[in-house]
Amino acid sequence: MDVNNIAQYVIGLDFGSDSVRALLVNALTGEELSSGVAHYAQWMQGRYCLPECSQFRQHPQDYIDAMTKAVRAALAEQSQSIVQAVVGIGVDTTGSTPAPVDEQGRVLALLPEFDSNPNAMFVLWKDHSAVAKAEHINQLAHSGDYTDYTRFIGGLYSSEWFWAKAAWVQEQDSEVAARAHSWVELCDWIPAILSDNQHPDRLRRSVCAAGHKAMWHDSWGGLPSQDFLSAISPTLDGIRERMFQQVFTADQQAGRLSREWAQTLGLSEGIAIAVGEFDCHMGAVGAGAGANDLVKVIGTSTCDILMVDKDTVADRTIHGICGQVAGSAMPELLALEAGQSAFGDLYAWFKRVLMWPLERFAEQHPAAAPHLAALSEQVLPMLSAAAQQQAVSESTPLAVDWLNGRRTPYANQRLKGAISELNLGSDAPAMFASLVESTAHGAKAIVECFTQQGMPVERVIAIGGIAQKSPYVMQLCADVIGREILVVESEQCCALGAAIFAAVAAGVHPDTRSAQALMASPVRDTYLPDPSRKALHQQRYRSYRELGKHVEQLSEYQLAKEKGNE
Repeated sequence: MDVNNIAQYVIGLDFGSDSVRALLVNALTGEELSSGVAHYAQWMQGRYCLPECSQFRQHPQDYIDAMTKAVRAALAEQSQSIVQAVVGIGVDTTGSTPAPVDEQGRVLALLPEFDSNPNAMFVLWKDHSAVAKAEHINQLAHSGDYTDYTRFIGGLYSSEWFWAKAAWVQEQDSEVAARAHSWVELCDWIPAILSDNQHPDRLRRSVCAAGHKAMWHDSWGGLPSQDFLSAISPTLDGIRERMFQQVFTADQQAGRLSREWAQTLGLSEGIAIAVGEFDCHMGAVGAGAGANDLVKVIGTSTCDILMVDKDTVADRTIHGICGQVAGSAMPELLALEAGQSAFGDLYAWFKRVLMWPLERFAEQHPAAAPHLAALSEQVLPMLSAAAQQQAVSESTPLAVDWLNGRRTPYANQRLKGAISELNLGSDAPAMFASLVESTAHGAKAIVECFTQQGMPVERVIAIGGIAQKSPYVMQLCADVIGREILVVESEQCCALGAAIFAAVAAGVHPDTRSAQALMASPVRDTYLPDPSRKALHQQRYRSYRELGKHVEQLSEYQLAKEKGNE
């Protein structure tokens, strides 16, 4: 019997902003057998979050409970022979989503005394409460007194990232600062708990999280110097030696499934657990991307990954992006990360605005409540259909997509969104069209950020729910960017990428490229730009850039005014 033909299966775990997805995949063919999805219970109740302060925290117990439910759901309808043939688990998560841990590697919120303390929890990627701390990091890095540790992360540090969040939280909470031995990214913590390797001496850190968010780089010996970290905040004194010296790519093992977790999930003890990675990077691998492919992971926000040969960049700095890290997606390529801080979140915001009076009406008239859920599901499809019929024109309102700040080009989380060119004839479909167009403009700005610095973009690939469910959005993106956009078949491309790495870590395939060739998702749709609308979209993109400049100037004026009043 040829052992290479014996069916083997892997699980990809994709931890999103609202839920975790578990995908069961044939490791030899890439066939997706089943999946399970579970939402984070406390998160869905809005606990530990203050949106008006840009505070978004998630309890580690939510991740544990949801992961358990999702995996069990994915395995529920499978035969025991398939379950027993699962040989590995791969993990991707949002990022930067770090949390403080004690000397044993336990997230502080799992300890009784910190159970309800948001500062002891995971700080979600879109938490922007550390804006001032990020600005301080940039001042230090550019002062000339230290190595410029922002060199390989686009030149600017963001409030969405690791050190800004750790320092900010510890300065706000002395009890957390006193107990925090170290900090850990979610994508590193999940593989660690599954393999019982959460102790800091055993926990394997991913090059993905370390390079893109924690300023780790070979050229300065790993993490920034302790002097620099202490200058960020005295609460970080001594933390460098308590962090890590080594980093790992996702094709390597973080450990093996512990007995406890094997029993909890119903899997075999000792199966391979791959090193974790951020969702967008694994999504690029699941989409079958290679050198010079730009993958847009489109959801509440976007994360864009462009992989290139290392020689293409050499020792150059690519400015305005979210990092250039060797091996953070495909192990043999260098990944350039960019993104938009809000994409689907813009549409969701507009939907909430429109639904507000209807929700209040339903509260006062209970008989209307049963119809509210159905109506809520139809709002965005109705807007899309109407906006598509109207089509973008010179009279369409013009918007800037920075409602949650700007990630790329040049991170600035103080920026706000804007809608201009409104008149008494501006209706809901026209305003929705302007928001969709603004997200397409933001996507075009990212493409230009790469190409204008000599980074070739040969294909644009889109993955995620919006890419698959909204032809209107994708066609407008193709028209505005002026490039063909490919949409892949898999609805869970990030989880599929995690499964690909699980197959390599388990030894089913010798390397990631071989696994990807057999397991990655095929393309299902292609959107071609309409050449007849090219001139209009170029003109409106120029107007978008001009409006953005005014928004930036207003933000700078308001910041200067605030500082003057301090």
